[in-house]
Amino acid sequence: RLHPIGMAAVVLYGRRRGASKNGENLQHVTVLRKTEWLRIQDELCGVNKEEKRIKEAAKQRENLHLQSQEVVKLWPDTLHGQRLKRLQEKKIRKEIEEEQMRLADLEEAKYQEERRKEIIEKAKTQLYCQTDRVKGLHSALLLTEVLKERDAQIELKQRRKSANIDVDKAFLHMVQTREDEASKQEQEKAMQRKLVRQVAAEDLRNQIKENELLRERQKLESKKDGDEIQRLQALHQLERRMEAERQANQKRSLMQHITNRYLIRATDAQKQEAEEEQRKLFLSTKQKIIKLRKEKEKEEAQTHRDRIINKLTVTQQEQAVSEEQKIAKAVAESEAKQAQQQLEEDEKKAAMLKSISVHRELMRQEKEENDKIERKKAQEALQAKKEADRIFTEKQQLKVKKIREEEREVQDFNAAQMAEKGARLQQLREQEHEFEVKNAELIAEEENRFQQYSQQIINAAAEAQRNVFPLCKAAREGIGGGSGPVFSGVRPSYLVQDRTGAQMPKYVSLATQNIKKLHEAVDIQDAKRRLGFTW
Repeated sequence: RLHPIGMAAVVLYGRRRGASKNGENLQHVTVLRKTEWLRIQDELCGVNKEEKRIKEAAKQRENLHLQSQEVVKLWPDTLHGQRLKRLQEKKIRKEIEEEQMRLADLEEAKYQEERRKEIIEKAKTQLYCQTDRVKGLHSALLLTEVLKERDAQIELKQRRKSANIDVDKAFLHMVQTREDEASKQEQEKAMQRKLVRQVAAEDLRNQIKENELLRERQKLESKKDGDEIQRLQALHQLERRMEAERQANQKRSLMQHITNRYLIRATDAQKQEAEEEQRKLFLSTKQKIIKLRKEKEKEEAQTHRDRIINKLTVTQQEQAVSEEQKIAKAVAESEAKQAQQQLEEDEKKAAMLKSISVHRELMRQEKEENDKIERKKAQEALQAKKEADRIFTEKQQLKVKKIREEEREVQDFNAAQMAEKGARLQQLREQEHEFEVKNAELIAEEENRFQQYSQQIINAAAEAQRNVFPLCKAAREGIGGGSGPVFSGVRPSYLVQDRTGAQMPKYVSLATQNIKKLHEAVDIQDAKRRLGFTW
């Protein structure tokens, strides 16, 4: 809200007081100073000069701080300068370390590359050594070493044998001398043993005499002991007989007691048998009485049954007479009822025949109408069929035309496919030819390498004075361990066509080569002239 200010002046500008150009009352218009006007505008616009001033002061301080930092950061004797210097030195050390690590990595990479190449070369060498031909060559080299070692062992054995002959002579002389000395010592010992045996024999004869006297005394003592033993044995036999008689008397008395007990038991058994027979007799008598009682009851029941049957017979005869009368009456009533039903059926039949004739007439008329409708429908169907046949014929013609076009397209497609297939087959043949050429080059290179390696081994073996025949056999031309001729760098094997499957040998000599050359037609014109076909 605006308030009037005391310093404000009222401007009239030649008009009447209190009047304005727009008809407003100028007495209520207030004129403000510029500062007041700006203050009011700021308040209305929400501008805070104090806050703005504070922000400008803070911004100015910030600028001054940045300027002071720019000035101070180049001074080396400040904390910030020292910190920057340490950071710079740390950065330089880090770069130096990174450069050293990079150089070390490069050296490690070079070392690893060299190591990798060495390993690859070693692996290639090992793989090459694992091939059949190289294995065979190494086996032949080992065989040459074995043959050389065997020859050396044979030579060593001969030398040892020749050296052992002289040693055996000296050894035999020494043994003969030792045996003579031993025989003399043995004779002396034998004489000593003979004297010792004579002394021992004399002592033994004296001991035998003493033993005979001792045995005589023992025999006398044994005889005395035998007489005493016989006397004691007779006394013992007498005591045994008396004991046996006493036991026999006891046994007789015991048997008599047992016999009396058996008699008592037999008497008790007879009594029990008698009681059992009386009991069985009582049971049989009782059963007979029960049987007679049942037969009597059965006769009484049969008599009662006969009386009841007689009564029933009389009653049924009376009922039969009354039933015949009832049947006759029922038959008469049934015949009258059937006659009435027959009359009603005749009337119904006549009415039915009349309705049937009427129905037949209606059906004949309806059939005639239906026949007309059917004939009309058949004619319409014939026309529709003719139209359908015409449309079908046109469609078939279009279909045949389309099929011919499709067949033509198929022929063109097949021709293109055949051409493409021929080009592909030609390309495959060319690729196969290139593969065969490359394979032949590889086989030739491998054969050359193998021959060089085998020649080095053969030369080294020859210089070492080894038997080089197995090496030459293993180093012959052609891949494979067969005995056949070489074809395209491969030496195949030819097997026998039987259960053994053994490999056929190769007998190649100058005569066989001449015969092969004679019978093999290298030049057909030469063969014709040789056979006499000249015209």
